[in-house]
Amino acid sequence: MATTSLWHIEGRLKDLIAYVENPEKTRADNPNLQPLWDIFSYVSRPEATENSEYVSAINCLKEITLRQMVLTKKQYGKENGYIAWHGYQSFKPDEVTPEQAHQIGLQTAKEMWGDRYQIIVTTHLDKDHLHNHFCFNSVSFLDGKKYNYSKTEQRKLRDVSDRICIENGLSVIENPHKAPSRQVWLDEKSGKPTRYNVYREDVKEAINFSRRPYYMEDYLRRKGYITDFTGKHWKIRLPQYEHFTRLDTLDKRWTPENIQRTMGAYASFGNRRATINYPPQMPQDLRDWFQPFQRTSHIYKLYLHYCYLLGYLPKNTDYKPTSPYLKEDLRKLDEFSEQVRYMSKYGIETIEDLYADKDKLQGEMDKLIAYRTKLQNKIRRATPAEKETLREEKSKVTERITELRKQLKLNRGIEERSVKIQGKTDMLYANEYRAKEAEQNRNSQRRERNER
Repeated sequence: MATTSLWHIEGRLKDLIAYVENPEKTRADNPNLQPLWDIFSYVSRPEATENSEYVSAINCLKEITLRQMVLTKKQYGKENGYIAWHGYQSFKPDEVTPEQAHQIGLQTAKEMWGDRYQIIVTTHLDKDHLHNHFCFNSVSFLDGKKYNYSKTEQRKLRDVSDRICIENGLSVIENPHKAPSRQVWLDEKSGKPTRYNVYREDVKEAINFSRRPYYMEDYLRRKGYITDFTGKHWKIRLPQYEHFTRLDTLDKRWTPENIQRTMGAYASFGNRRATINYPPQMPQDLRDWFQPFQRTSHIYKLYLHYCYLLGYLPKNTDYKPTSPYLKEDLRKLDEFSEQVRYMSKYGIETIEDLYADKDKLQGEMDKLIAYRTKLQNKIRRATPAEKETLREEKSKVTERITELRKQLKLNRGIEERSVKIQGKTDMLYANEYRAKEAEQNRNSQRRERNER
């Protein structure tokens, strides 16, 4: 079951040349090029490739691959931007031998890029699953044109890999889906409320309590979702996200046909109304202060109110938010609480207080950075006895700069998030208001029918 992927490496050619001309180097002087050094050392490391037995080059010599790539770039004057491309091909455990995996990798690389680009192919044996790495020049040795990546190329790599694997009697993934990001995967594995498992919970609830697709859409809209049930793939999203998410990507069983067959499992007469519940006993100062749709510069109270809606305040509550707007932020409670503590500690209540704090922090940090530069210059000219004292002073300055950077990060996070929090609370109360208004209209219509 082979899987593939492809991504770029950025850097500057002059730094690459410096590296090539000094083979003793193991780290890049320029941090922008560090990924390239890392990838070359990673894909060719002896412990993973059986002492370089499973390292091969295409259109170049493996001993001087990097140098030849640089010469190609210099020849055509393509010295900036993406300097190389890196891809991998992974196999199902215990399905291939190292020799077979390496040959499949070579065949795949030759078919994909072998007519135009210099390539190094390595097979790694240090994991439970054997896998190949491809690293090829971004500039063609044939005509100097740069590699043009697209989703079509990614699909072509997968198709070529799958075909070669099938020809060699290996398994492939029949219906591949885009994998979630690592952070999303870790959050879902630990049970945290990511956007997608919030979607799943609400969609499952809508299916169970709806008799027909119309009621299901209405149920989700009352929850705050934007829905699209017009095509062969039903989709939903929250207003703060640009792109829709297909229901059959959340659960492969959630095709329109399967949903219509299974919906209404817990539906009673009529259809259950979607509700958004809030914890009781809201603190009086928050209840008096906060009104729906009220724009305010009192960001500290806004944060406290939002922490209350999330169930963080009052503490030790068993409340679990039912709104998708709130659920997706539960996993960010640590960040919220840290930002609240910061505002409380430094007396930040308004946006003006926040800006003043940021200016103060930035000014102090700029002065310390300039002072640290002076200390560094003094260290270069100082005697051995003086250097130790100066280095200790420099270390203390660096610690303070690090602390200021963390505070600035918190400050900027509060500034950015306060706008989002205000928007989410507005949407939350807007949805509740619309639901109440719709309920009142239905009740008035019902009374009118009864009076007739």
